[in-house]
Amino acid sequence: MRLRLVPQETAWDFFGKTKISVGFSSLMIIASIAFFFIQGLNFGIDFRGGTTIRTESAQTVVVGDYRDAIAPLGLGDITITEVFDPTFEDDQNVTMIRIQAQDGQEAVTADIIKDVEVALKAVAPDITFVSVESVGPKVSGELVQTAVIAVLLAIGAVLIYIWLRFEWQFAVGAVAALVHDVILTIGIFSVLQIKFDLAIIAALLTIVGYSLNDTVVVFDRVRENLRRYKKRDLQEVLNLSINETLSRTVMTSVTTLLALLALFVLGGDVIRGFVFAMIWGVIVGTYSSVFVASTALLKLGVKRDWSKPDNNSGNQFANVDA
Repeated sequence: MRLRLVPQETAWDFFGKTKISVGFSSLMIIASIAFFFIQGLNFGIDFRGGTTIRTESAQTVVVGDYRDAIAPLGLGDITITEVFDPTFEDDQNVTMIRIQAQDGQEAVTADIIKDVEVALKAVAPDITFVSVESVGPKVSGELVQTAVIAVLLAIGAVLIYIWLRFEWQFAVGAVAALVHDVILTIGIFSVLQIKFDLAIIAALLTIVGYSLNDTVVVFDRVRENLRRYKKRDLQEVLNLSINETLSRTVMTSVTTLLALLALFVLGGDVIRGFVFAMIWGVIVGTYSSVFVASTALLKLGVKRDWSKPDNNSGNQFANVDA
């Protein structure tokens, strides 16, 4: 007997309480925007500027010990990552230490670098600083601008793609779902003040792709059913299409979440922010593909006079009414 998270055949009405779902989504979006402007984001070193130190030691790296040694210096946001490379020797243990820019300074001063070195020598006496590089506020500002442009271009590309593949009403619905997901993800990071860096931008772009994939699956079934059931009401066709793809949607989301939860628990601090963004994105992306994209399509309506598909793409549905 195969495991099923939802029954094989369902007949749930996803539009029976549209006002509640639209009101809930609108409230979440307004709250996210409000927190963003009132509380802001906890930008990481990538966006605030700082200094990156590359260290090397013959002793095995213990990230927790490094962090405990530097913590008393009170330098704020510090990221420590062990670097793995198959070309390294057995006694070549490398780390990348990122320290945020201090107040009123373009970069971390030489005195602070010296203090960090002294603190780390208590843990690894043979440690050496191979390189020290700084990122100033100007470069960080450019990274913020580039990140925003990347997200907007991705959403714009989705709009054009869905428009060409389906109709403009489908495109607006898909983009509405993507904007919903991105705003809510930024909002949760603002509320919880989780560090927001370039890895989170990568997560946002991944969320856009995941949500789009889910939405396209539903829309593809909607288009098939609109051809098959020409006399049925649009809301009825949408409900039928979502129910037919529900098992696939839930199974995909749950299996993805299982992998992400394992990474969140066992992956460590370095990727925890990225994984949290992905977990949240999968949840809101699944929700939006059903309750945001489809609701927008229902409100906009679609034309029912498409030309007949060719013999290889479902012509058997062209003249069937139900």
